[in-house]
Amino acid sequence: MNVAAVIVAAGRSERMGGPDKLDIRYDGKTVLEHVLAIFAEHIEISEIILVVSSDRIATVDDQLNLNELRKLKPITVTEGGKTRHQSVKNGITRLSETVEYILIQDAARPFTTDNLISRTIQAAVQYRAAVGGVAVHDTIKIVDSEGFVTLTPDRAMLRAVGTPQVFEAKLLKTAIDAYKGTGAYDDCELIEALGHRVKIIEGEDDNIKITTKKDIHIYMNENLRVGHGYDAHRLVSGDSLILGGVEIPYEKTLLGHSDADVAVHAIIDSLLGAAALGDIGRRFPDSDMQYAGISSIYLLQQTVQLLTENGYLVKNIDCTIICEKPKLSKYIDMMRVNIADAVGIEVEQVSVKATTEEGMGYTGTSEGIASHAVAMVARLTKRR
Repeated sequence: MNVAAVIVAAGRSERMGGPDKLDIRYDGKTVLEHVLAIFAEHIEISEIILVVSSDRIATVDDQLNLNELRKLKPITVTEGGKTRHQSVKNGITRLSETVEYILIQDAARPFTTDNLISRTIQAAVQYRAAVGGVAVHDTIKIVDSEGFVTLTPDRAMLRAVGTPQVFEAKLLKTAIDAYKGTGAYDDCELIEALGHRVKIIEGEDDNIKITTKKDIHIYMNENLRVGHGYDAHRLVSGDSLILGGVEIPYEKTLLGHSDADVAVHAIIDSLLGAAALGDIGRRFPDSDMQYAGISSIYLLQQTVQLLTENGYLVKNIDCTIICEKPKLSKYIDMMRVNIADAVGIEVEQVSVKATTEEGMGYTGTSEGIASHAVAMVARLTKRR
């Protein structure tokens, strides 16, 4: 029996409100790497089609180390469409002609088990179309456009379904070609539109789809770590300076190899310190001309990417800027927005404060500006 898996990974993670959910790391691998490994190692899967967004096509082989996984199974990468339906259709066109059954899998379901895969395949062989479903424990209400209840269905008859969904190849191809709707909720709906019945087998409660940050907190353990950062730069003659990614008019500027943004530099060091990944001088040395005059916000984005690659999520940042002048109160909110955008977190997770040293020291005499930052990061592991 020839069963192919089409893994749909072309979504935009819009409901995550941050980094792409497929790039979230836990237990040493990304969500997408976990999913690929599940199917590459499954004995009943003969080949894999990975459907990705256009911006992943050029880098997906290296990012996922596909050459290693291809030692286990043939893996073909193809570009998705604007809708899930189109992405599945694109994936199916790349399948071998000998494929008898097609398994469709959401790439954001990294907890799918071998047992569920095998049981769904077995049911599809018997019924031509099958999916796992779990009982719905809440009472479900059907409402009208004004929010009034029109029906309360019997919850004993309701099942919540996800993927894998497995179909006889000829049946699914026929259903895809025949479907005239604008967008199906899942692939079973295409089969239902043909008038063919779909078999629901017992699903698994833990086979969740990672959709929002809440899902991470429910199904992952967070190993928390804290880092501290400090930076200082000399003030010299100029007409503006940059703090927290905001250009502030002033009679002096900060002297440095990059844009000398002491606030962001301290934040970068706090993040690197929390993850034990060195410091800003090691990662972005002032001896390297590629960093001459570079935006510190850009360096912050690169730092967050490094943390992501090493399995860390940023939880919150607290930064204190120490200077006598210029006055910073009206720029603080803009700094918070810039930092939050660069890190991929909510503004509420970023604190920026400013204080003086009452005329004492080099900051008090306006010879320079300093900044301290504290960051908390989390490394994810699956809850056992």
